[in-house]
Amino acid sequence: MDPNGGKKRMFNKLSKQQAIAKLEGESFKRKTLSFYRYVILKSPFQLRDQLYVHWTELGVLGRIYLAHEGVNAQLSVPEHNWEAFVKNVHANEYFAAMPFKIAVEDDGQSFFKLTIKVRNQIVADGLKINEYDVTNVGKHLDAKQWNKAMRCGATVVDMRNYYESEIGKFEGAICPEAETFKEELPAVKKLLKGKEQEQILLYCTGGIRCEKTSAYLKHHGFNDVSQLHGGIIDYARQLEKNEKLENKFEGKNFVFDERLGERISDKIISNCHQCGKPSDTHINCRNVNCNLLFIQCENCKKENKGCCSPECIKVANLPIEKQEEIRKGQQNKKRFHSHSKVDLSKAFNKKND
Repeated sequence: MDPNGGKKRMFNKLSKQQAIAKLEGESFKRKTLSFYRYVILKSPFQLRDQLYVHWTELGVLGRIYLAHEGVNAQLSVPEHNWEAFVKNVHANEYFAAMPFKIAVEDDGQSFFKLTIKVRNQIVADGLKINEYDVTNVGKHLDAKQWNKAMRCGATVVDMRNYYESEIGKFEGAICPEAETFKEELPAVKKLLKGKEQEQILLYCTGGIRCEKTSAYLKHHGFNDVSQLHGGIIDYARQLEKNEKLENKFEGKNFVFDERLGERISDKIISNCHQCGKPSDTHINCRNVNCNLLFIQCENCKKENKGCCSPECIKVANLPIEKQEEIRKGQQNKKRFHSHSKVDLSKAFNKKND
């Protein structure tokens, strides 16, 4: 039952196909952005309903998580409603003077519906309350300060999941082989053992994971912890404003929306999971029963019909009714879905034998 007095949940009633069709029919441009803040929200369910009403009126699309500890939002806003949106956000007592991180590459297709959910945490970390203090976080560095610290030999740590760092990272960064932020925190602490007195640089997509990580590391005895202000998104923006700044990021920045990535440099550091050729384009398997996230080049996408395996090609080519039948039953629901690191090339060839 909804803790907000049993009030009816608000949600978008359009199907994905209907929502995408509506989005493609828009005659105006959109602006994609993200923001977060650790702040005590007294009534997150009530705030959720208020935001849903106001932002629906403004045509806002996106994915927002609220918790008693704060907000984590990724949004798409019609350009003609931008000023009204900013005014609405900053008028909220919890979001006053909220800084926004604007997307580097934006085709207006980042989100197709508005979803606002209340969760226990805005980023799932598995930490106990006595393992960190969000009021004691690392120093925030801008792009110039970050580059200087890198040149001076600081240890750089990527606080994102492996499939994010696989397509893009800072030069020489430590990239833990973790699938979730919850797994990554203890892994990073272990990897940095013995470096408690050295300078540690943390970075992530927009800064939110580094905020918690820096507090966690400082709690565990790391004395010189810094984080990239605004994450990779803001770093790229600062590069645009200052052409003299050296770009130390290689490849793409993974983003959690329909785009799945935005290019920060021309360098391709990853390979197609099926043929092994240079590629850094993520795709979700066209078989919705699978939905596996993997890297697929254009040639393999054409040859394999946007699927990860022959088995998925067969399922994806079935009539919709048949695909729905396959999904029925707990044993079949999302039965192939995983973010696990898999050698898809071997898996595909094996199934073709």
